[in-house]
Amino acid sequence: MTLRTLLEADDVRRAVTRMAHELVEHDPDAERLVLLGIPTRGAVLARRLGEQMTRIAGREVPVGLLDVTLYRDDLAGQPTRATGRTEVPFDLDGATVVLVDDVLYSGRTVRAALDAITALGRPAVVRLAVLVDRGHRELPIRPDAVGRNLPSAKSERVAVRLSEVDGEDSVTIG
Repeated sequence: MTLRTLLEADDVRRAVTRMAHELVEHDPDAERLVLLGIPTRGAVLARRLGEQMTRIAGREVPVGLLDVTLYRDDLAGQPTRATGRTEVPFDLDGATVVLVDDVLYSGRTVRAALDAITALGRPAVVRLAVLVDRGHRELPIRPDAVGRNLPSAKSERVAVRLSEVDGEDSVTIG
C-alpha cells in the first residue's frame, strides 16, 4: 500500500490556526466557550486550538478531555478497549462546547461523544471541529470547522500524526 502525504507540519499548523479563527469568529462574545477533545489526537488538537483561540479572543478558552469508549455502539464487534480519562474541569450547563477530533468518517464517534456530553451536562450549543473530514457519513453529522476536506475511498486509511503523540505532524492516506 502506497502512502501519500496530504498535509505536512506547516499545513497542519495553518489548518489549526484557520479553524481557531473560524471558531472565534462564529462565537466572538461566547463567554462560556469551551473545547472538549476526544483522545488521543483530538485532545492534542483541542489543546492547540485552545491556545490559538485564547490568543485570538484575548481570554482563556478552557480545554478538557472526553473519553467516549463506554458510549460507542460498536464495542461488541471491536476488541476490548481500555477506557481513557475524561477531564471536564468546567460546567457544561449553558456552555458553548466545541467537540474536537482528528478525523470525521462515519460520525459514530461524534454520536458517542454527544451521548457522553449529555451525561455530563446540558450545553447551550455543541459544535464540531475536525482536522480531516473524509466523508462517508452514516449519521447526519456535519463539522462546523474543518482543517481539510478529503474525499477518500472507504478502503483507504487516513492517518493523522501529531508531534505530541507521534513525533511529527502530518496527514497521510493509503
